Formats: sequence, structure tokens, C-alpha cells
Amino acid sequence: MGMPARPSASRRSTGPRKRREPRSPVPPAEVSLYEATVLEPESTLERQAFYQARLTGQDASSVTFRQCRFRGADLSECRLDQVAFSDCLVTDSSWANLRADGGDMSRVRLAQSRMTGVTWANGGLRDVTVTGCRVDLSAWRMTTFDAVSFEDCNLQGADFTNADLRGVAFRGCDLTGAVFHHASMEGTRFRGCTLAGVGDISSWRGAVVHHEDLISLSYGLAQAAGIRIEE
Repeated sequence: MGMPARPSASRRSTGPRKRREPRSPVPPAEVSLYEATVLEPESTLERQAFYQARLTGQDASSVTFRQCRFRGADLSECRLDQVAFSDCLVTDSSWANLRADGGDMSRVRLAQSRMTGVTWANGGLRDVTVTGCRVDLSAWRMTTFDAVSFEDCNLQGADFTNADLRGVAFRGCDLTGAVFHHASMEGTRFRGCTLAGVGDISSWRGAVVHHEDLISLSYGLAQAAGIRIEE
């Protein structure tokens, strides 16, 4: 059975969420090395170690990963709609061009991984930390974020159209050219970020931006206000 449909942006609750740091994944007592080469649809994989696993281009919906460890794993070009990750650690891995519509992450840490071109539409992220990752050209349309932190990430050109970002903190991230069209951003925090060329400043009402970040944001603010800037 697929995951229930998530509420649309028009039916979301309003106002900022209570700010909190993401909860850490619950560690497994032990893990077993995953040696298969195929992911089966609607399967549940628990306490598995995906070390140097090559799973490129898999097409498997409704796969559940619980307390799994990914190190040097390649899930690029996979189609994993309705995938669920809980209490997982992902390091030095590739999710490039992974598509996971309706996917869910809960208590997950991703570090030093390539997530270029990830498509995660109409999904959910709770208690997720993404550190030192390439997340450029990714798409998170209509996805809900709760207690999520992006730290030192390349998010150039990321698309957050209609996303609920009220539970997100961006720290030290490059968001050049990112799109926030119709996003919910009350309480979203930005610190030490590059914000040049971000789209749709009108969605930023209620966002919290560190004063040093305003310089790169100023061109977008001026454009939204109809101000012409001369060199």
C-alpha cells in the first residue's frame, strides 16, 4: 500500500514551527553487509550495511530502509518512489539524479555525498541533517521539512517550489539561483549563506536572515520592489 497523500501547500497550517535541532538517528546494535545487487519493490531492509554497493539505475517503489548504513554506495539514477529512510547514516555516497517522489526521511544524516539532481517531490523530511553535500539542481517541490539542517552544502539552483520550509536551517550554504516560489518560509533560518539570484523574494515573509547574508540577498529584494540598480 502506498503512502497517504500529503497535504497540499494551500491546506498547511500557518505560522512558524517551534525551532529545534534535528534528532540523531538511533544506532543499530549491529549491521549485516548487504550483498545483493537488486532492490526489490515493497521490501523492508533493516540493519543493513551498504558499503561500496553499486545499485545504479534501480527501479523499485516503496522500499523501506531502517537503521541502515551507506558508505561509498551508489544509488544514482535510481527511481525509488515512496521510499522511506529511518535512522540511517549516509556518507561518501552518490544519490545523483535519484528520483523519490513521495519519499520520506526520518532521523537521517547525510554527509559528504553527491545529491546533484535529486528529485524529492511531495515528500517529507523530519530530523534530517545534510552536511558538506552537493545538492545542486535538486528539486523538493511540495515537500515538508521539519527540524532539517543543511550545513556547508552546494544548493545552487535547488527548487523549493511550494515546499514547507518552516522547519529548516541553512548554514554556510550556497543557494545561488535557488527557487522558493510559493514556499512557506516563516521561521526558516539563513546564516553564512550565498543568496545571489534567489527566486521569488515575496515568499520570504517571516524568514530569519543573518545580517551578513543581506548583501547577497539585496539584489533580489531590490528587484521585487521594482528598484533598478545601476553599476
